[in-house]
Amino acid sequence: MEGTAGVSGHRHADEALLDNPDALAEHDPGGMLRFMASAGAQVRESAALAAEANLTVLADEGRPRAVVIAGIGTAGRTGDVLATVAGPRCPVPVIPHRSAGVPGWVGAADVVIAVSASGRSPEALGAAEAAHRRGARLVAVGAPDSQLQSVAERARAPFIPVPRRAPARASLWALTVPVLLAARTLGLVKVNEADLAETAARLDADADRCRSTAESFVNPAKSLALGLAGSVPIVWGSSPLATVAARRFGDTLSANARYPVVSGALGEAGRGRVGLLDGVFGGLAEGERDIFADPGESADGGTRLRLVLLRDGGLNAEDDADEPLAVEERRADAVQTLAERRGVRCDVVTAEGGSALERLASLVAVPDFASVYLALAHGLDPMAVPAITEMKELANQ
Repeated sequence: MEGTAGVSGHRHADEALLDNPDALAEHDPGGMLRFMASAGAQVRESAALAAEANLTVLADEGRPRAVVIAGIGTAGRTGDVLATVAGPRCPVPVIPHRSAGVPGWVGAADVVIAVSASGRSPEALGAAEAAHRRGARLVAVGAPDSQLQSVAERARAPFIPVPRRAPARASLWALTVPVLLAARTLGLVKVNEADLAETAARLDADADRCRSTAESFVNPAKSLALGLAGSVPIVWGSSPLATVAARRFGDTLSANARYPVVSGALGEAGRGRVGLLDGVFGGLAEGERDIFADPGESADGGTRLRLVLLRDGGLNAEDDADEPLAVEERRADAVQTLAERRGVRCDVVTAEGGSALERLASLVAVPDFASVYLALAHGLDPMAVPAITEMKELANQ
């Protein structure tokens, strides 16, 4: 039937499939699990490639007025990561930009970082060309021998090549590290080699915990996927760092598992969206649950909410800037209590690590794998998204 070409799978998750490595491999012909497991290697490779680029020219003109990170999709998320890792004490504004071109105020006093995994996204190309016309300093990050590299060469701007080894949505770390190191050259973030090494090691360790041969009861990603199966996921982050991870999880759940997701900051949720816990997929669906019912099903067997709370208590409990973190932690405790009172199931992922970057990695890795396992449990190929291909074809007619 027209409009469903290549669509396959089943509505109900097959729990047994997740503990069958051969079946997982069969349903994942493109190797998305393997690509997710490459995150640590991406950090190391991108750091080495960034070291070979001539980033020092960025610092020759001193600190910029503002930094704009231009890109779409996963490339756009790199701007969110930079803004969060730089933190509120960053000396200049860090502005993610997801539209073609650049903001109207960008000029010679600013820096534009254009990011595209393919090196041909209209948003990154338009931003790079606009930056060159306006005399802004430019850095480009993307596939080697691409259109983006050509624009960078015409502008005599640094270009950091990121080999296209995986789909863009599985290349977050390959794209993020060059952006962070460009910002470090400008004096905006304190990311050192030890931070990168520890982040890569964290990603490697989580990839091992989430490997396909690890059974569901010891594999945190498989457990999270099974908890989410058949639900409407709500993913909230307790801090700015955790919110970046929450939105990333929303991206991967939508693209890989084709699940509708509500994601964002817990602070925003407290201004209205927390009411979802009372609604027809929340408390109203759970209120009449039989105490002997399967915990994975609502009272009437219909769709229900599943809350995923990403928590980050911060790094330094004695830091005078940590009062907002205390507020965020109390808010997280409160929403967990609200969910419990209404019978809404809640999964919690807590940040670990000694740097902001490592803590972000600890909140991203397991959910990344969970989005792939959830797709596989439904018989979906997480690599092939027919709707994306059809949309591009229709838009280019």
